[in-house]
Amino acid sequence: MDLIEKFAKMVEESDNIVFFGGAGVSTESGIPDFRSVDGLYHQKYEYPPETILSHSFYKKHTEEFYRFYRDKMLCLTAKPNITHETLARLEEAGKVRAVVTQNIDGLHQMAGSKKVLELHGSVHRNYCTKCAKGFPAEYILNSATKTPLCDECGGIIKPDVVLYEEGLNQKTLEEAVFYISHADMLIVGGTSLAVYPAAGLIDYYRGDKLVLINKSATPADSRANLLIQRGLGEVFGKI
Repeated sequence: MDLIEKFAKMVEESDNIVFFGGAGVSTESGIPDFRSVDGLYHQKYEYPPETILSHSFYKKHTEEFYRFYRDKMLCLTAKPNITHETLARLEEAGKVRAVVTQNIDGLHQMAGSKKVLELHGSVHRNYCTKCAKGFPAEYILNSATKTPLCDECGGIIKPDVVLYEEGLNQKTLEEAVFYISHADMLIVGGTSLAVYPAAGLIDYYRGDKLVLINKSATPADSRANLLIQRGLGEVFGKI
């Protein structure tokens, strides 16, 4: 039995699955993983992505932050791929109980997943830092000013995404811990497990069906009950 067949069998035998995913889930929808294309950014930006996407940079250089953010983080034409769609179908079938994601693109919800815990927020939620009015991502993208401003009070709008130097939402984190610690199967896909505290969440899994699907090696490979070093689309396309 090959690895994907073994994976399919595990899915078939489980009815309390949690999926924990990172950037690799969305790369097949055309959303770049900025960790792997740093060289590209240095041609155009004076700072590395990690600096630009920090809270202090957003506060100090808001215009430059938004230039990068519109260019690289707002991929509003992206559509869900086979992995997103399969997970939504498995949730509908009563197998997947929650999707815990490090992504901010909203593609899981677009595919039909209902229980999505967004550890790092979402580009689709934006709010005025002065009056708290909410705005969709399109408002940011098509803003007449370089720094998007509230149409009610003129305050600066901030995306509801967790920037470097900012803490994760405590409620989302607690919910993720709850689902992972109660899961009978945990599928970890498309993440290098390098970004903390998110990467530490797999420590809460207590079961014996830890599946790791990632093209490159991760620090947790030796802990996996099943390790599949292939693209997610290839694996989920057969489920």
